[in-house]
Amino acid sequence: MRLITTVVAFVCMFSAVTAQVAKAPIKSEGDGPYTQLILRGVTMINGTGAPPMGPVDIVIEKNKIVQIANVGYPGVAINNERRPKLKEGGKEMNLEGHYVLPGFIDMHGHIGGTGQGANAEYVFKLWMAHGITAVRDPSCGNGLEWVLEEKKLSAANKITAPRLFAYTAFGQGSKQPISTPEQAIAWVRENAQKGADGIKFFGAAPEIMDAAIRENKKLGLRSCCHHAQMDVARWNVVNSAKAGMTSMEHWYGLPEALFTQQTIQQYPLSYNYSNEQHRFEEAGKLWKQAAAPYSDHWNKVMNELLALDFTLDPTFNIYDANRDLQRARRAEWHEDYTLPSLWKFYEPSRVSHGSYWHSWGTEQEVQWKENYRLWMTFINEYKNRGGRVTTGSDNGFIYQTYGFGYIRELELMREAGFHPLEVIRSATLYGAQALGMEKEIGSIETGKLADLVIIDVNPLENLQLLYGTGAVQLNAENKVIRAGGVKFTIKDGIVYDAKKLLADVKQMVLDEKKKTGWQLKQPGVE
Repeated sequence: MRLITTVVAFVCMFSAVTAQVAKAPIKSEGDGPYTQLILRGVTMINGTGAPPMGPVDIVIEKNKIVQIANVGYPGVAINNERRPKLKEGGKEMNLEGHYVLPGFIDMHGHIGGTGQGANAEYVFKLWMAHGITAVRDPSCGNGLEWVLEEKKLSAANKITAPRLFAYTAFGQGSKQPISTPEQAIAWVRENAQKGADGIKFFGAAPEIMDAAIRENKKLGLRSCCHHAQMDVARWNVVNSAKAGMTSMEHWYGLPEALFTQQTIQQYPLSYNYSNEQHRFEEAGKLWKQAAAPYSDHWNKVMNELLALDFTLDPTFNIYDANRDLQRARRAEWHEDYTLPSLWKFYEPSRVSHGSYWHSWGTEQEVQWKENYRLWMTFINEYKNRGGRVTTGSDNGFIYQTYGFGYIRELELMREAGFHPLEVIRSATLYGAQALGMEKEIGSIETGKLADLVIIDVNPLENLQLLYGTGAVQLNAENKVIRAGGVKFTIKDGIVYDAKKLLADVKQMVLDEKKKTGWQLKQPGVE
């Protein structure tokens, strides 16, 4: 019997980084829900891929959308006869000139960690301030029981937080190493009984992966996988999809399924997986080892995944620093919104996960730029052929701060070739489908829950307008201004002032700086 499976070892390493953090304060800082709430005169981007339409009035009763009324035409006075009537005790918001989108879904969101010094309130408010109303927590690094408690409080709207979906790391909490299919099935059943929404895998022996994924699907739960290098040579993305997995995370396991001239990544003989510079530097060379775009094998793998209704969750943003470290390090939001402890965690380290900047420069970045080109080609073509691609952030690592990194993900989807409306659909409806929640969230339609994002500019014209810091523009008076930033986030019919949530986070960061005497410095410079 194996002393320990690779997956349990990986979970232990990850849990050390994301050990249990402080809970969010038991209070909700939104207004509502209302017996009736009418959003007046908005331009709607409904998340289905449909173009913007407006002005419309959207009527919400308690936590559900009950009516979407077309009230006129752009540039013409609104026809008051078409407007839904405000009931006694109801509330209306005059939002002419504003855009409304479905609440964003982060398919890969970790809720802080002691290594980062990021507590739940900090993370939740950054997510909500960026319009993120639902988050899948892959790994439950703070423990399943902890996440389920936060999920319960969020569902009851007792805390300011997105909807949470708990995907336990496979093997987490097991009293013994999982070394047989029978043990895997028993763990999967126990995980379901505890109330988890699904499982995140990292890899294991093929017979264990197959048994666990199939049993999980049989029980009606969903799954995802980071196909880690320690097991990917014997179990890749195609194996997972055939067994019934819902989605793959990042891109590990996909190039390996596309190999034609080899079966194992071309590791240097001095490679050590525990040395993260080795791990990530060599990963930047992996897509060039895969079959060429549109070749027979490339098409074969893509068509197999499409036929299995497999979901790709690329998390482009989390590796963005690999191709331009200076840009990621000096992103303008770090100064006001990145905690000193989180910044310390990002800095070069042989211990902190994702802080592998031992010696990173032009050669590594050039390799990663090519890696992205090939990776994005596959993802965009998968979307073009009808495949489901979702948006996930994996923030709290590699200079990607919560919320801000998610918006960067939207930008990178655009870079990959997605039309802005396709980007929004991936961030909303497709995420809901992957969660099995498309009947409740993911698009603006009557009968669905009122999870919405409101912004006073058109985000399709510039996705950077969705950043909490907005986008720099020059106004008619020749003055530099900040435009955009989400104005209101509505979750479950409750209205949150997104700018106020950001101000709260800014104060948290300022308080921490005062306490520690911290200031942003260049590495090695006093």
